[in-house]
This record gives sequence, C-alpha cells and structure tokens, in this order.
Amino acid sequence: MKGFLPNRLPPFANLLLLVGLMFGTFCIAGFFIMVAGYWLFDLGAMQMGNVTQNPTAYPQGWAFSMVSQGVLLFVGFAGAALALASLTGYRWADYFAPHRPARAWWLLAAGALVILSVPFMSVLISWNAQAHLPAGWHGWEVSAREMEDKAQTLTQFLTRFNSPLRFWIGVLVIAVVPAISEELVFRGVVQRNLVEWFGSRHVGVWLAAAVFSAIHFQFFGFLPRFVLGLGLGYLYEWSKNILVPMAAHFTQNCFQLILLYWQQQHWVSTDFDPDSTDSMPWPLVLLSVLLVAGLLYYLHQHLTADDTAERLPTQLRTLSRHGISAADAAAQPPSARTIGRDGINVNRFRPDR
Repeated sequence: MKGFLPNRLPPFANLLLLVGLMFGTFCIAGFFIMVAGYWLFDLGAMQMGNVTQNPTAYPQGWAFSMVSQGVLLFVGFAGAALALASLTGYRWADYFAPHRPARAWWLLAAGALVILSVPFMSVLISWNAQAHLPAGWHGWEVSAREMEDKAQTLTQFLTRFNSPLRFWIGVLVIAVVPAISEELVFRGVVQRNLVEWFGSRHVGVWLAAAVFSAIHFQFFGFLPRFVLGLGLGYLYEWSKNILVPMAAHFTQNCFQLILLYWQQQHWVSTDFDPDSTDSMPWPLVLLSVLLVAGLLYYLHQHLTADDTAERLPTQLRTLSRHGISAADAAAQPPSARTIGRDGINVNRFRPDR
C-alpha cells in the first residue's frame, strides 16, 4: 500500500502530522454533528450551541449529547490515527498490530487486570480528589474544582439510564468508542512515536500516559488516569497489538457503567455509591496490589516471550513489505537483527533500554 508521505517520517513529524489531521477530522466531525442535529433533532446551529451548553434544559439534550460525543471521538480521534497510518503507506493492521494477532486470553487477562485493580485505584482516586495546591495556586484550584464539578454534573446527566436502550447507547458511546478512538491515538500513534523518538520504551510509555491523562483536563483525577495510562501503555508495548489495551480500556469504562446501572435499578444496596471517591478497606487494597502485581508479571512473561515461531511460520514467509524473509534473516548474525515496526532490520542493533 502506497501512501502520500514517506513511511519513515521522523517521530516528531509524525506527531505534528497527527495534530494537523486531528484539526481536520474534528472539523469533519463538527459538520457531521450539525447534519445529525438538523436531520435527527430538527435543531438549527444556534439551538445546537444552546443544547450543548445546557443539555439538561432540553428534551433532546441527552440524545443529542450522546450523538455529538460519539461522533466527535470516533471521527476526531480514530479518524486522525487511521488517516495517519494510511497517508504514510501502512495497512491499519500492520501499523497498530505489527507483530502478531491477539489471543483471546490476552484480552480477557487485560480486562481482569482492570477489575482487580479497582481497590488499589480507589486509594489513588481518594488521594487525588482531596489534594490541595500551594496557597499561591488557590485561585486556580478553586477554578479547577468548579470546572470539574460542572463536568461531573454533565457526566451524571449522560449516565442517567432510565431504560435498557439508554444503557446500551451509553455502553457504545462511553465505553466502546473511547476504547477504540483513544487507544488508536494515545497508544497506537503517540506512544509509538515517543518510544522511537527517545529510544526508550519506558520514557515513551510514561510520557504518553501523562499526555493521555492531561488531555482529559481533570486535575483532581490526573493521578489515577495517569496510572491507568501506564498500564495500557505497557500492555501495548508487551503485546504489540492495539486490541489488548483496547480491551482493558473498554473494561474500565464498561465496568463503571454497569455498576451505575445496577445502582440506578436498585439491584445493589442503596448505600452503594459508584461515584464515591472514598478509599476501599486496606485489606482489599493490599489484596488488589498483590493480584495486580502477579497478573502483570504473568502477562509480561508471556507477552514478551520469544515468539519467533509465530512471526516466522515458514522459511518462505516475509514479515512485511519492508522486512526480509526468514531465510534471509537466518543468514545474519543474531546481534544484527531486530524486529521493529517495519519488520526485521538487519542493518542495526540497539539494545532495549
């Protein structure tokens, strides 16, 4: 597949290209939202702005907000990431899952990791929610809390599921679409290029996690989202398949929606509050830390194991259009062969840092 741009653009150029593409795809998303608002909800441009600012005041506010959010995320984020891969001459599967297909147990383990981490994450959520800035930043802290309280009010409105249909729409827009769109951008493009730029998977993962958390503009939720980003980043680095962090991201969002729906349907105790920022009991937290650490170790051992046989099933198979065949690779000394995003590279070797 030929792209309009070289497929070996420097990482910084790729990141700049992503920003430019996102500007374009967000404009396209805005056009689609206006068309949907006019045809589905009979809203004019001014009315759409009013509904967006205060959806609780309009009967079509919930439905229009969900359509807007879904289109904006999918077209704006996923569209930009997929366009970048195409423009630089890659098939999507080669760009976002360059080494091997995901196994079903990888996806299940990624989801289990998220659920097991809930007690541990409750400690981070509680600490971050109660954090205070130095006295000199008090004004900014008050403004930030007001903004986040307003965002929380909107979130509570959008997650008010008074029917099964609303719940499943919520799963699609709040769980499925962000898991696909955000992972394609933050892990598939941003992290990938930061790892290449700095020559270190750890630096790339940590920087991408920081960008992932910061882009949500929630200071009092930065730390737990940053830790989540670290987990998603290492899952991608170890598995080399975007479906693995997508599965974990989907589980994170969907699990919260399920708890909310159960609470709204009175299927759990009325004392249960899914939105609570209180820490869970320490015995549960300690158990969570041990289970998460053990599962992470297990995943690291299995996802980073030598998978040469999977990548080179026959001596005649070529890894990619930029790689070399297994027979050619076998003729090179081991220290001269690495597997990068363009297949086997026989001309250089750089130890992992």
